Amino acid sequence: MEDGQPGIMPGRVGELSQAVIDALGLNLKSGRAILLGETNIRHMLGKHPAAYHRYAHAMPDILAAPDYVGLNPKDGSIEYVREFLLDGEFVKVAVRVSGSGNLYARSMYVLNRQRVQNFIDNGTLKKLLTKSAE
Repeated sequence: MEDGQPGIMPGRVGELSQAVIDALGLNLKSGRAILLGETNIRHMLGKHPAAYHRYAHAMPDILAAPDYVGLNPKDGSIEYVREFLLDGEFVKVAVRVSGSGNLYARSMYVLNRQRVQNFIDNGTLKKLLTKSAE
């Protein structure tokens, strides 16, 4: 994706699956929409513009079929991580529950391969066995 192009339009970008709920022990209902707002896009462009321009188009796929999921202990966000084999990069989309109870894709960035391995080793990231294609 070329710089300057919009990566993805605001709106519904995914939904919370039962597989993610089960893997993380969440007390949420499956099928809830994961939304992307203008402020979320501005945040991603401000904090991680290269990752946004390179992977924003793939956000719905990352949310639908992550390789790993985790729960951030600091802010309670649901972390969706997908490995892009062609690029050799792990991309994380962090989803937070807003004060009104809506789920928003809040951040997106590339994770260091060793950091991902450390998260897997200590159980922070869990392999998600069920993918949407199955």
